[in-house]
Amino acid sequence: MTAVALLIDRLDARLPQTQCRQCGYDGCRPYAAAMAEDGAPIDRCPPGGQAGVQALADVLDVPAPPLDLSRGRPVPLQVAVIDEAHCIGCTLCIQACPVDAIVGANKRMHTILPDVCTGCDLCVAPCPVDCISMVPAGRAWTADDAALGRQRHRAYLTRQQRARAAADVPVAPADDEAVDKKRAAIAQALAQARARREQRRP
Repeated sequence: MTAVALLIDRLDARLPQTQCRQCGYDGCRPYAAAMAEDGAPIDRCPPGGQAGVQALADVLDVPAPPLDLSRGRPVPLQVAVIDEAHCIGCTLCIQACPVDAIVGANKRMHTILPDVCTGCDLCVAPCPVDCISMVPAGRAWTADDAALGRQRHRAYLTRQQRARAAADVPVAPADDEAVDKKRAAIAQALAQARARREQRRP
């Protein structure tokens, strides 16, 4: 293993493994690689806080700068929660989750595994009916959580690679009528979910 690869491993081990992308990279390991290979700033990890900046500085043997608050502020651990009564089963949150902490199927209610959720917040924005919120986890992020986050993110990446490879296999042309029916069903579900939410608002 090269010296750079070893350095990436050491930096990655100091990152919280929430895979939140607030640093501007597609996860903790890409950020570690950017620091080791390209000299990316070490102050971009809000979940790690100032202690995390210091840990990275210790690895690189450089002074620790203040945390870059433009990337976000450190907050107590939060987890995502789905308002299951309004979930339309669109799977967009499942696709967004970097650690596969959301279970469900197309047109079926989804739910989030709180012990697996890293609090990355990446599932909130894609939800078309605004039924996902972040709530306090009521506990601290631990080294075991970080190890699980790293493991599950690697599994997620492997699954994504397989999906991309499968997408390269030629498939039969889509049935236009079936596609139109599917789009109409999704549009109807979205309209119904939005109407229900409007009724709940004061």
